[in-house]
Amino acid sequence: MSQACSRKLQTATREKLRRLNSLRGREVLPGEFWDVVAVTAVDGSQREAYELQIREKVERKELPVGVQYKVFSDPPGCKIGNGGSTLYALQHLNDIYGKALSNMRVILIHAGGFSQRMPSASALGKIFMPLPLGNPIYQMLEFKLAMYVDFPSQMKPGFLVTCADDIELYSIPEEERVSFDKPGFTALAHPSPLSVGTTHGVFVLEPRERSSYPEMENASCLCFLHKPSIDKMRDSGAVCANQNGLFSMSDIEFVYTDSTYYMDFKTAKSLLNLLNELGPLNCEIDAYGDFLQALGPKATMEYTKNTANVTKEESGLVEIRQKIFHLLKGTPLNVILLNNSKFYHIGTTSEYLFHLTEDEAFRGELDLLSSAFSVNANENFSGCCIMYSVLDPSCSVEAGSVVEYSRLETGVSVGGGSIISSCWVSPGLCVPAGAFMHTLCVTHQKQISFVTVFFGIEDNLKQSVASPTYLEELKLFGLDLAKCLSHWGMENERLRFSGDASSCSLWNACLFPVCSEQQSSFSASLRMLQAILSGSTSPPPRDAALMSMQDCLQRKNLEEMLKLKRRLHHDINVQLGM
Repeated sequence: MSQACSRKLQTATREKLRRLNSLRGREVLPGEFWDVVAVTAVDGSQREAYELQIREKVERKELPVGVQYKVFSDPPGCKIGNGGSTLYALQHLNDIYGKALSNMRVILIHAGGFSQRMPSASALGKIFMPLPLGNPIYQMLEFKLAMYVDFPSQMKPGFLVTCADDIELYSIPEEERVSFDKPGFTALAHPSPLSVGTTHGVFVLEPRERSSYPEMENASCLCFLHKPSIDKMRDSGAVCANQNGLFSMSDIEFVYTDSTYYMDFKTAKSLLNLLNELGPLNCEIDAYGDFLQALGPKATMEYTKNTANVTKEESGLVEIRQKIFHLLKGTPLNVILLNNSKFYHIGTTSEYLFHLTEDEAFRGELDLLSSAFSVNANENFSGCCIMYSVLDPSCSVEAGSVVEYSRLETGVSVGGGSIISSCWVSPGLCVPAGAFMHTLCVTHQKQISFVTVFFGIEDNLKQSVASPTYLEELKLFGLDLAKCLSHWGMENERLRFSGDASSCSLWNACLFPVCSEQQSSFSASLRMLQAILSGSTSPPPRDAALMSMQDCLQRKNLEEMLKLKRRLHHDINVQLGM
């Protein structure tokens, strides 16, 4: 990307952040902002966590006031996907607002799920992941609202659908506006390499002659492809030739990929009627693949039987897809091509570390800081990111690491490429490179307790085996789990797995000791981690119960976790003299 285009992105992003900052903590005027900010959650426990955090953010004047903030949880039972969440959110909104909903502008942010690829966001939610900018410090919620701050005033009543773990940056000419005023669906599109198209949605546009690419243009879409092969993109006419050098692309060929979309009230109403017809959902529906693939004059039913991208194939999926197709067939799919734009996904530990510590383009475009709302995180910590934390001046944090919501005492050192989240680290402790360590507050035997989970940054917490017999197939820090147990003196014990006994993974392996204090919890888990890396032996504390990450979420003590964060917030304010 040329420096001029990068500067345009940076300038546009600054302006959006400035506009949201001007709204934070004050009563918004009618039409100035969203009427409703709706967030989805996976279950009632997550909904409660989200509602409490949003309430605190409003009280601390971190969000615009006078806006309806709503959190809707998926119904209990099987997973319904973000498409199912969209349908149920529409139902909740209709129940609450009735006919008034037809005149409202709603942003719907999908934030449900357990964040198994980013476990530091599992307990409190990925929509509340911190970013090192803003005063008060931004979390993903505020940043999403900032990036779309111009949309409500340019939008007819309807719904903007987006996800909590991605960021879209874009610039448009000063005199232009991104408008959502057409019937049906209107989607944002970003130029991307063909390889990116294989993992996203891709738009097939009406053919048109062109000699240049303006920063923004409106187009009609013939059909939408969901995670297509490169051959499929070529055969469908989705591949564009980059003749004169597109703003953000150096590739000779590119495709337009999806991110966020708008649907007008009439379309949303028809989807709501569909939910009433279907009754309780029993399978996952994709808000992108299953809705958008039904749109455009060249859409066919072929996709309804393609289950290659489905995590679990349920018997009713094809039938529901076909009903969606028949319902939406003929609905327009308008596309806003944002030619000077970038799409960033921040849903994994590796992505989080890379974007916050190494990605100079991303850091520059967002004006990210190396230290935000922290004490003693000074210029000595180059190449890392410290947020919402208190560090003793004698601490050292190596490049490529993130420290968030934590306290690091005298002489603590953190190796490179690690994440330390919500931890209290005692004097002199050394965290190895490439470690993920996160402390959760839980209720155990009616007592407030703490569990510090630890994994390698590259560990796959979703990989599962059928029974404990195959422990060697599960890798913790690159070592098979059976080997790790021997370093903890647990090789002769039967390792317990929480939840579904037919699925054994790092996520539900009961490895982590329950302790009475936040500091002792971290120290106990660190000793276990250091034992497997050094080849020594260090059993868990005697008589300590062992929990899995899954256990911790089921037994999390939300009030205490937020209380600890409030205490940290107070201490940082006092030490910074705020």
